[in-house]
Amino acid sequence: MPRLDIRFLSGADVRELALSDADVLAAVEAALRAQGDGEVVLEPREHLVPDPRFNGHFNLLRAYVAPLGVAGVKVVGDYVDNYKLGLPSELALLTLYDPRTGVPLAIVDATEITERRTGAVTAIGARYLARRDAKVLGHLGARGTAFSNVTMLDSELDLDEIRVTSRRPESREAFGATLREALGKPVRVVETAEEAVRGADVVVEATRLVEPQPVLRTDWIGPGTLVVPYGTVSAVELSLTTIMDKIVVDDWEQCRQGRLGSLRPHVERGLLSEANLHGELGQIVAGRRPGRERDDERVLLWHRGLATTDLAVGHLLYERAVERGLGTVLHYR
Repeated sequence: MPRLDIRFLSGADVRELALSDADVLAAVEAALRAQGDGEVVLEPREHLVPDPRFNGHFNLLRAYVAPLGVAGVKVVGDYVDNYKLGLPSELALLTLYDPRTGVPLAIVDATEITERRTGAVTAIGARYLARRDAKVLGHLGARGTAFSNVTMLDSELDLDEIRVTSRRPESREAFGATLREALGKPVRVVETAEEAVRGADVVVEATRLVEPQPVLRTDWIGPGTLVVPYGTVSAVELSLTTIMDKIVVDDWEQCRQGRLGSLRPHVERGLLSEANLHGELGQIVAGRRPGRERDDERVLLWHRGLATTDLAVGHLLYERAVERGLGTVLHYR
């Protein structure tokens, strides 16, 4: 039997590899295109809640991406109160496998992958679904994925005005300061969701609620707006879907199942179904469905997180680590 080794990439290794935003966007767009072309196997995510008292849960994501020749599984913990311990709210591990033999290839710290692939899907969504003259962003939430949402949207749209808010004043102020330093442009920190949303061309809802609450109001959304709600717990009104000209999701099978997700109540009440679903983002990227067709369209993109995009970014990291001899090689058997 041949020797089998696994390459472990720590958080420090991932940072040293230093994928650019362009690298991540290209990898994620290719994974979306593969999905649209039917070249992936994407299983709906599963959840594990160890104990409700811990105020957190695990997500299990599984996929195979044929053009990359890789399969994988990501486990990510999502714990709302981690900030009290100085920990990220989301911590993740990704394992990569050879789909032909089942041989494990790599174990990767996927915390940064989770943040950046999420921001990349938001930005690629804007590429196909936002108005070309969209320049004002309203962002609700300052969680880990929020930074990549804003920075990657800015790389795509070259925003003129960025408004951010979150529930905790110290969180939103720190978020605004971090963005100003990273982007080298003004960022408005506002106290209320309404201040952030009204008049914005792109609205992102990335809140971290414990119980459903209508933080984002439907009547704040004007014609031509792209709305991207993806909080774990619903923060939008049931009426939001009724004003949309197009509703796009990342993967309908996972959006229609499970207990969590921003539009879970809409699915359960029949307010979002095959009848009013425009399509999946991958179908649009692959040219199988149209994106935005008019400037006045209100468009909603709900993305729950695609394991295929985790694999795409993780596989790129793995390939570059092998090229540079980075990571720790572990003897498997």
